[in-house]
This record gives sequence, C-alpha cells and structure tokens, in this order.
Amino acid sequence: MILAAGYGERLWPLTADRTKPALPVLGKPLVGYVAEYLAGFGIKEVVVNLHHHPDSVRRSLGDGSRFGVTLEYVHEPIILGTSGALDNARALLDGDTFVVVNGKLITDLDLKAVLREHRARKALATLVLRPNEKFERFSFVEVNDGLVTRFAGMPSRDSWQSDEAPLMFTGIHIMEGRIFDYIPQGAFSDSVIDVYPQAIAKGERILGHVSEGMWYELSTMQRYLDISLALLRAEGRDVYAGQNASIDAKASVRDSILWDNVRIGPGASVRRSVLGDGVRIATGESVEDAVIVRTEIVANKKVPAKALKGEVKGDNFVVRLSQ
Repeated sequence: MILAAGYGERLWPLTADRTKPALPVLGKPLVGYVAEYLAGFGIKEVVVNLHHHPDSVRRSLGDGSRFGVTLEYVHEPIILGTSGALDNARALLDGDTFVVVNGKLITDLDLKAVLREHRARKALATLVLRPNEKFERFSFVEVNDGLVTRFAGMPSRDSWQSDEAPLMFTGIHIMEGRIFDYIPQGAFSDSVIDVYPQAIAKGERILGHVSEGMWYELSTMQRYLDISLALLRAEGRDVYAGQNASIDAKASVRDSILWDNVRIGPGASVRRSVLGDGVRIATGESVEDAVIVRTEIVANKKVPAKALKGEVKGDNFVVRLSQ
C-alpha cells in the first residue's frame, strides 16, 4: 500500500492544486518512484489511498501499468491517518503479508533483505530504519536486539550520548494481516502513536531492520529542491526544464527546477529556485532561493498553518526559502 492522502502543507504552494505524492520530480510523479520501487521487488498489486486532490494522484499513476504495477484506489472522505488508512483498505490487505510505503519517498533500500528478516524472526511488523547521521528532524526509534522498544522524540546532536547515530523510521514497513487486531475500525489512527506501542506492550515482535542506501524524503520545499538537484547532479546536470519550458539564450539559470510551460526572458537570472507550471520570469528579473507558482493557483485559498509565507508579485506568487 502506498500512502498518498496527505495534505503536504509544508510543500504549499506547490501542493495548492495537487497532493504531495503527485508532485513532479524531474518529470516523474513522486508517487511513481514509489510504485517503481515496489515493482522492482516483484510487488505488482498495489493499493493507493486518496484524500487531498485525489484526481491529481489518479492522473499521475493511471492504472499503474506505466510503473509496472496494477492499482486499487481507496478514497478517504475524511483523513484517517497512517493506520486508519489501512483499516479503510482492510478488505484488500487482511490475510496477507503486505508492505506499506509513504508516497513521498525516493529510495533503493533492499526490501528483500527486510522481508527475509521479517519472516525469519516471525515478526508481526518490521520497520525499515536508517541511521540519522545529520540529526534531521525525524523521531528517534529505540531498538534492543533488533526489536523496537520505543518511539522517542527528536534527537539533539548536543545531547546525544552514543557514538552511534540515532535510528529513524524511513516510512517503509512490512506487516502481517494480524496487525488489524491493533488497528481501531472506522477511526483516525497513527501507526507509530496508536498501533505499534500497543502491540509492543502486548509482547508482539515489532522488528527494526536497519538498512543503508539511497533514501530521500520530500516533505518540505527546501528538501524538494535539494533532492531534485542531488538527483540531477548524479546525471551531470544542474537544471531541469519540463515540457515546453523556454529559457532565453541571454538568460542565466542554475541549480533550479522548472516545471512545464515555464518562460524565462532575456537577461533574467534564476538561482536555486523552483518554478511551477506556466510561471513567467520577465526580462532582466532576478530570482534566487525561491519557489514561484502562478498567482491564480493560490487565489482565494487559505494558507496552510505549516506553509511558508509568500507574496503576490503580479502574475507570480513568490515564497522565499530563506525564512
């Protein structure tokens, strides 16, 4: 199951007209990377939950064939949380071993190795963990002899006592159908807050499988830009231009992501920025460390609580990343 129902508030205004998993990353929808990841391990039957701008995910994935999977969509009239979403798809998942992946990831972590340990140790669920070397804002997961014992708060580099980096949850887990014994029916619930602690308290085996490899999580606009650029640099490039994007020969564009139908005029300068569909950068204009969408995309829409502040500049709505 791919979790694709979230609002993506920290990615607004890029998510003003689509949900987070439907964001294009170098021309491919983010959720498409997740579908291809699952298909690469032989997982071909995939359930996708929908809520915020559901049609944006349907347009991105279609029937799944382009990404090597077949899809079942499950709609949530109200948002149900990471485990409430599973309850809503219970009829499609119950009775089988299944994988759950957040729809905002680009990764190559080895699922086969996770499944081998999951089965060998007869776990109810296995969470894929990785060392949080940079002490980013991800909750710390305590593990003893491979078993998850507690979900803690955000680790601080200054107060961290161990020589080993704290472990964080990647948003990838394998579960047995019996997990539904711990998921309330018809209610909002969260796997890490409501389900796993209850199962651990009952003596269930919840494994933490530590995996290393590529893992990117695109939950903020800064991360979206940085990760897109990291993927580009791996290809020897520093600019991505989508379909029908046009950069004047006298313009200068570096370290930036241009979506479809973007136009950049003569003498304009664009640095470390994301330009949404149809954005126009005028002759001689300078843009740096910003996300820009067309003003009409955000007109009359409430700014989400977690979003960065922006300002209208003519036909463009500009959000500075250095807030």
